[in-house]
Amino acid sequence: MKIDILTLFPEMFSGVLSSSIIGKAEQKGLVSFRVVNFRDFSGNKHGQVDDTPYGGGGGMVLKPDPIFRAVEHLAGNSEEAGVGTGQHGDFKPRVILLCPQGQRYNQQIAEELAREDHLIFVCGHYEGYDERIRTHLVTDELSIGDYVLTGGELPAMVIIDSVVRLQKGALGNELSAVTDSFSTGLLEYPHYTRPADFRGMAVPDVLLSGHHENIEKWRLKESLRRTLTRRPDLLEKYEMTGEVQKLLEELKQEL
Repeated sequence: MKIDILTLFPEMFSGVLSSSIIGKAEQKGLVSFRVVNFRDFSGNKHGQVDDTPYGGGGGMVLKPDPIFRAVEHLAGNSEEAGVGTGQHGDFKPRVILLCPQGQRYNQQIAEELAREDHLIFVCGHYEGYDERIRTHLVTDELSIGDYVLTGGELPAMVIIDSVVRLQKGALGNELSAVTDSFSTGLLEYPHYTRPADFRGMAVPDVLLSGHHENIEKWRLKESLRRTLTRRPDLLEKYEMTGEVQKLLEELKQEL
């Protein structure tokens, strides 16, 4: 997978992209990164990439030309070859705009993006983007939550981390990504490790029993318990089997 990042602050990414799972994935050849300062595509000697908004108002707006030039360069497209038209346009890569107005990011989107060969992230600053970037260039607008950050760099890091760890071979244990919270549709069950008794706090007996069927049932019930108490909205979309419905009824009586 190729991941390109357009930003005015390339130095923000150096530690993140070279550390932990992300850094190891690059060392293994599972992913490659290019961090590009789109000021280099400003087309003017001052490197200006923003301007005042038409119609007045506070703040500065990112100009379309530098962003279009940079994306076209990274996508291997010339200006004459045309540009994307929004919503999965003509570009082969997914061009992702980080924006508070975008679709709320979740694990399902992470799994979808993890199947792509090439992602381009556009990290904005200032008051916002020229609307033509949204409507004629990007394929996706994503938000990591209902709050406003100084720029798109931190959201890009969050999304990149969640996507890279899904690449085959990125994690030491391939089952880790499959059983993570949200991947199954439920929050993940509790985990325990040695010692079996820590300061009088004991590991549940079922986990020490060696009875795999009972352990799996316990884990499913605890996932349901945690989801029911913390994120009941997730259960609205979860595919209910007879066993799940029975466990939910038991939990509702216990709570």
